[in-house]
Amino acid sequence: NGLDAEKEISSTNHLSTMAPSKKSKKNVESMNSRLKLVMKSGKAILGYKSGLKGLRTGKSKMVLIASNCPPLRKSEVEYLAMLAKVQVHHYSGDNTDLGTACGKMFNCSVVSIIDGGDSDILVSKE
Repeated sequence: NGLDAEKEISSTNHLSTMAPSKKSKKNVESMNSRLKLVMKSGKAILGYKSGLKGLRTGKSKMVLIASNCPPLRKSEVEYLAMLAKVQVHHYSGDNTDLGTACGKMFNCSVVSIIDGGDSDILVSKE
């Protein structure tokens, strides 16, 4: 009887570890589709230096930071975004994934969104 209970616990643990990955994958895909729509209908700046300029001038509405962005660079972008009262989204993929999501054939660690276009990326807070 004790073994059955242990087996049941292990099977529920297995399910609980699997569920979040599926949900996070859905979030990633929804973020990718929103980002694609922004690149098509809105206006976005790719890159760290240009993104910082956008934050300083107050053009940016939202900033996406890749997961493998260096910590110092990430904190600098976050700090400027906080001063500019701009929403920051930590993109779950690395800079290669972020560049691909923007429809570019190169890596990109920072994307600054100026105009959302038809996308609901600026109103949705995940």
